[in-house]
Amino acid sequence: MAIDNNNPLEQQNNPEPNGSNGEANTRRRKKPRRDGKGSNTQTNHTTTKTSGSKTRRGGKGADKGNQALATQATDPNLALGDLGDAADDAAAYAEGGIKAIGDQRIIPFMKIEKPMAILSILLVIGSIIAIAINGLNLGLDFTGGVSADVRYEQSVEQTDVVNALAENGFNDAVVQYLGTSQELLIRLPPQSDNVDGLNASLSEALALPNNNVEISNVNIIGSQVGNEIYLSSVMSIVLALACMLGYVALRFQFKLALGAVLSLFHDAIVTIGVFALFGFPFDLTVLAAILALIGYSLNDTIVVYDRIRENFRRVRGITPVQTIDLSLTETLRRTIMTISTVLLVVLAMLFLGGDGLFWFSAALFIGLIAGTYSSTYIASSIPLAMGLSRDDFIVKVKPEFEEEIVTFNDPKMFE
Repeated sequence: MAIDNNNPLEQQNNPEPNGSNGEANTRRRKKPRRDGKGSNTQTNHTTTKTSGSKTRRGGKGADKGNQALATQATDPNLALGDLGDAADDAAAYAEGGIKAIGDQRIIPFMKIEKPMAILSILLVIGSIIAIAINGLNLGLDFTGGVSADVRYEQSVEQTDVVNALAENGFNDAVVQYLGTSQELLIRLPPQSDNVDGLNASLSEALALPNNNVEISNVNIIGSQVGNEIYLSSVMSIVLALACMLGYVALRFQFKLALGAVLSLFHDAIVTIGVFALFGFPFDLTVLAAILALIGYSLNDTIVVYDRIRENFRRVRGITPVQTIDLSLTETLRRTIMTISTVLLVVLAMLFLGGDGLFWFSAALFIGLIAGTYSSTYIASSIPLAMGLSRDDFIVKVKPEFEEEIVTFNDPKMFE
């Protein structure tokens, strides 16, 4: 019986070993056999070997392109577990895809986590003790006193005005420029004279040679008003910390929010403690510096938190401690550049800004150092100690359909 060569079924059952049809049929088979002898695992191994041979033929460019993928498939349990999780994959793709570390160098910041935690606790306790024992050297804004707006015909130096007031019995005067070097704001401790008596006394004390002076406004601030300002200042700091807690909790995660608020509290209390320890004057300008410091430190912390969340979703096969270290390493360059730029401005105000900006700049300088340190260790180590993991950043989607097992307990079924 003759065999028809054009029959495709016969060609599949009887392939030619050296013919073109047999070669085409062999290449056509891309899926595992369905007779139980093949498996998907064998096919995956075959595909991996084939892609590896193609990579070797591709040259150095292909080796570098597949190096990241090779790092992810190092752990077989990881490949079967994490990579197979649909929720993890969806979170990773939402952040830009799975991220491989490769040979990237990671600085072990968390290696000295405990010594830094002990140092932070000692600084906070020392600051609280300094505030409780020494107290704050409150300025006239909080204690009350006298404020006067003064205008000279010619430019005048602040030190000349302070010396002239001290020679006439007005000690501890604070002199600030109001826009120009001719307009000044003078603040004095509480005085016994009334407004009319103060006008005459100040006109005589502020008289400088060949430079006439005009006092436009004199205000007497009582001690009760100063206490109200002091309480309002404390409430403003507390309200700022509470708002930061709510924002970070809604934007990221509650564990990160608690770490951020504690780091902000650390920055504020350390700055205030330094002022209490050395007796530096604490007025509204210092309070403004502390509020500005809270905003700056939170911004630095948010940048680190955003990278932590991204790496928890995208990087596979590393521990939470390594994820924190990776995030801090990636944001280190940005942190150094930011703090360097801000410190240049603060130092310029500290040495060139005059008496009006001196204590404001000093408070910012102290707080910036504390804020940079706290953003690296306190804000990151506290969530890690609370058990921060990848599960905190991945939303587990409940399947739409679930299999239900129905059991019948009718005894008559088995009779």
